[in-house]
Amino acid sequence: MITEEDHSKMNHDNSDGHHDVDKKEMAMNGDGNSQTILNDYFNLKDALVADDNAKAKELGATLATSLGKLDISKYTDAQQSELKDIMEDAIEHAEHISESDIKHQREHFKVLSKDVTDMVAITGTQVKLYEQFCPMYDGGTAWLSTKEEIRNPYYGSQMLKCGKVQREIN
Repeated sequence: MITEEDHSKMNHDNSDGHHDVDKKEMAMNGDGNSQTILNDYFNLKDALVADDNAKAKELGATLATSLGKLDISKYTDAQQSELKDIMEDAIEHAEHISESDIKHQREHFKVLSKDVTDMVAITGTQVKLYEQFCPMYDGGTAWLSTKEEIRNPYYGSQMLKCGKVQREIN
């Protein structure tokens, strides 16, 4: 059995392909849309900015649910395949966030942010987004925001304004 402490030392890089084994069929129903996912993602980001572990746990679970409901039926077969892979990975990271301490939540938020950015590249967005970048966290890490102003979810109150806008997405 893996303890929380041991788990925090695990390599969560998915390049080894071990997450491709035993793919679960995700429940896709018609009420899911990418804007709901983005709203839940931004709420989670704000909880991490505020150093609120309990709220981030709750919002991680909420995000995992909305990720599982994304309706991919209107996309091409290639896009559907890519979105399934993205959602599967994102759900796993959101679930880890829902049961972890804040340091570990932030580690999972890094990969989750990449997944959400990849989703937006396919689904588009109804609002202008800012891809922001912190050069100090884990060799450099990006996240999405609806505001140009930097509020760093990886360091919270420690280094609230560490980062820069990397690009605008719309």
